[in-house]
Amino acid sequence: MRTDDASAQVAAYLHQHETKSLLRFITCGSVDDGKSTLIGRLLHDTHLLLDDQVAALEADSRRHGTQGEDIDFALLVDGLAAEREQGITIDVAYRYFGTDKRKFIVADCPGHEQYTRNMATGASTADLAIVLVDARKGLLTQTRRHSYIVSLLGIRHVVLAVNKMDLVDYSQARFDEIVASYRALAESLGIEYVTAIPLSALKGDNMLEPSIATPWYSGETLLGHLETVQVQRDHSDIGFRMPVQWVCRPNQGFRGFAGTVVAGEVTPGTEIVVLPSGRRSTVARIVTADGDLDHVQAGQAVTLTLSDEIDASRGDVIALARQPPEVSDQFAAHLLWLGEDSLLPGRPYWLKIGTRTVGASVTEIKHKIDVNTQEYLAAKSIDLNEVAYCNLHLDQPVPFEAYADNQVLGGFILIDRQSNATVAAGTLDFALRRAGNIHWQHVDVDQSARSRIKHQQPRCLWFTGLSGSGKSTIANLVEKRLLAMGHHTYLLDGDNVRHGLNKDLGFTDEDRVENIRRVAEVAKLMTDAGLIVLVSFISPFRAERRMARELFSEGEFLEVFVDTPLALAEQRDVKGLYAKARRGELRNFTGIDSPYEVPEAPELHLRTVHVEPAELAEQIVRALGLG
Repeated sequence: MRTDDASAQVAAYLHQHETKSLLRFITCGSVDDGKSTLIGRLLHDTHLLLDDQVAALEADSRRHGTQGEDIDFALLVDGLAAEREQGITIDVAYRYFGTDKRKFIVADCPGHEQYTRNMATGASTADLAIVLVDARKGLLTQTRRHSYIVSLLGIRHVVLAVNKMDLVDYSQARFDEIVASYRALAESLGIEYVTAIPLSALKGDNMLEPSIATPWYSGETLLGHLETVQVQRDHSDIGFRMPVQWVCRPNQGFRGFAGTVVAGEVTPGTEIVVLPSGRRSTVARIVTADGDLDHVQAGQAVTLTLSDEIDASRGDVIALARQPPEVSDQFAAHLLWLGEDSLLPGRPYWLKIGTRTVGASVTEIKHKIDVNTQEYLAAKSIDLNEVAYCNLHLDQPVPFEAYADNQVLGGFILIDRQSNATVAAGTLDFALRRAGNIHWQHVDVDQSARSRIKHQQPRCLWFTGLSGSGKSTIANLVEKRLLAMGHHTYLLDGDNVRHGLNKDLGFTDEDRVENIRRVAEVAKLMTDAGLIVLVSFISPFRAERRMARELFSEGEFLEVFVDTPLALAEQRDVKGLYAKARRGELRNFTGIDSPYEVPEAPELHLRTVHVEPAELAEQIVRALGLG
């Protein structure tokens, strides 16, 4: 063969490989349904393993396998030592393979309920889901939970892989029974396309070739379906969208906005709008490392320069001016809770959507969903792996689209502010329209005017500590001292407020969060009126104290930790509350069966052992610069 011909053939082969479509899919279902075995069989039978990989697999099968002298294909995917020891999948395992027709990225997702968060991670980027069902067991709770998540994350194509058919003698009746049950579930979840295939991943039945063991089945093989299914989502009709990843400013003569186009297309000269600011301009250039382009579409990473010097930064969205996305700060959303601690309405979190991160809280749990029946259940909190429909409030407006129209601008995660751990994944449904009807009313008399007439600097002194620590006693002494000095004050005491504003609240974690939220808002209004506000609440959770602090301007909020050992607080307990809690007569009592999270960096740390309350009160007055 001539060298030129060989080079041309290589170039043609490489071009064909580069232009093949890519399918991202997941395998999911209940534990021990054969997900890892299915992927291992696919990799092995498509001859994509190198000789040394096959040799290692055979050796591992003898050492860790569950198939006797036969190859245990699951070991190709279960790479963690703990996975091999327990025979389960724990983390999401990604594998790449390809055939002459298509390239694939597959995520093998764990089946155990405690690793549901890992399954959601794998599903977030998938176009198709293979839901495995053990032919002996049928649909299980985790099958339904995973299918619900598949639906929630917008995956429209599902392969129902009825596995281990060899263990039910390849019964057509059993296959039909499972398929009927699953189609009913898929219809209730809104999953549009379900392809059911009878399989034995272990023996290879209907994996790559039709099986003689299922003469009654005339449909596609699993690989045949994966190679031909069309799953592309067309977002061109919603218009151009590009979240700004970063502002590129290599020199004074160039200012561009870099990001990945997530929908639509754009050319130089197109009129665009930058959201949420609403500033308009036109695209001047489309810049890439290989030179300027005259056209760009979804999936491409580029840098745009604009005709006008307008302000845009990371997290903003550049969109087609005549067809922009909505902007809002309040939403209805579906939420999958991934945190070990429960979701509590009112607690502050970080919300990341696209390239933007903002403060957020769940204002209301409308209902949670029973994954078995899809029944709506009333709820005040959401626990690990539960799904709920909620109202969200953000501390600033963001551009968005419904998740069904745009996954990037409609999908989000919630992040714990203390640990930075991801605690939830969610999808936006729609903006709460009433939010758009509420605007700040301008008033001419502001805080500075109110404080000038009182000749004082407004402050919020937030006293926190155990019941019986002396918070109220010290706060009362501070207020008396300030009043004697001619200052305008108000004391919000935990017990007193529960007689009025918060008399509808109990002492569950959920009610404690709402208790602090309401009091913090009232304290903010009082400081806006020019007062020095003293707040005396146990306020046991750091997250709520941080939420309260963030309502105030810099230097306006002082956290006062009244530090008293639990044993001493119990001795001082004139109300007998600790004794009742010890006897089990008083539930959710801080310090006994409900935690108190000690402040990490309070402005004032008052240690009450061997120090009189009057002396501690004077310390506070001096700290205010008034003593």
